[in-house]
Amino acid sequence: MSVSAPTSIDARLSAHTTLRLGGPASRLVTAADADAVVAAVAAADAAGERVLLLGGGSNLVVADAGFDGTAVLLASTGVHTEPRPDGSVVVTVEAGEDWDAVVAATVAQGLGGFECLSGIPGRTGATPVQNVGAYGVEISDLLVDVDLYDRRSGTVREHVPAAELGLGYRTSVLKGRDDAIVLRVRFALSADGLSAPIRYAELARTLGVTAGERVSPAAAREAVLDLRRGKGMVLDAADHDTWSAGSFFTNPILPVADAPQVEGLTAWPAGEGFVKLSAAGLIQQAGFTRGHAGPGGRVALSSRHVLALTHRGGGHTEDLLALAREVRDGVAERFGVTLHPEPVLVGCSL
Repeated sequence: MSVSAPTSIDARLSAHTTLRLGGPASRLVTAADADAVVAAVAAADAAGERVLLLGGGSNLVVADAGFDGTAVLLASTGVHTEPRPDGSVVVTVEAGEDWDAVVAATVAQGLGGFECLSGIPGRTGATPVQNVGAYGVEISDLLVDVDLYDRRSGTVREHVPAAELGLGYRTSVLKGRDDAIVLRVRFALSADGLSAPIRYAELARTLGVTAGERVSPAAAREAVLDLRRGKGMVLDAADHDTWSAGSFFTNPILPVADAPQVEGLTAWPAGEGFVKLSAAGLIQQAGFTRGHAGPGGRVALSSRHVLALTHRGGGHTEDLLALAREVRDGVAERFGVTLHPEPVLVGCSL
């Protein structure tokens, strides 16, 4: 039997986001398992209330006015591993599981695939929504299927294949909508004691291997964590550089003919006729430096990574949005390229 924690009224969402920003939700319900998630959402729907799903809050920018509705905090846990005939394994993870804890556990078992996604904050249910990726690996490389609660029909759809989710660069058909809620996720991992092929040049250099080689999952995880710590991208409550929503802007993908020719700017092939540009490179070459301060110094670009917008304490969401607009407009003016936010904006916009 599912049990939900007592409902909190006017609960400040800043306590549930890594930015530590955001006003109150009308009510906050903690859902301890998938059944409780369904029950909480169904009750809110029956009452005509809006619903906001909360996991680790690592990809949310919540308005200062908060959220007029019910916020459902995913606290469902459980990880199950099942071998497959081809020697790989399927790992089934409840949506409320802490993502990096899942990564650490699979790496400790010698399973390969998740290691390059180490150190990413948040809950597992959000990973397919955003098609989370880092250091050459994306969730789409590993995802088998998901179980969804369909709010329109009031039913649970089990084993919805990854192919139906429209997974693309930091997006899916689930992003930006709230009528389909991820309850659990299944991934395919290798069980031969080796990582996924190392594709990302910076990581390959750190590991001392050539692109395409495989290493132990543990070695890859430690290298990734070291790289992320150096960029302020591993959560630390005492470090304001980690009071962020991670990379705030996605790397823009443009037709080759429309891409600005900028000396020294990192770019990657992105399909026939397209190129992906480094958002961080564009920001730097537009004149924004690490630590660039926003309103009152309450927010700033990270002192270690210009792609992260950070809360330095005592700030408001509108401060962060003002800084984001300044960066976006500065890049557009300099290069004619419009950067788009990666986090989900709740009750606010750029």
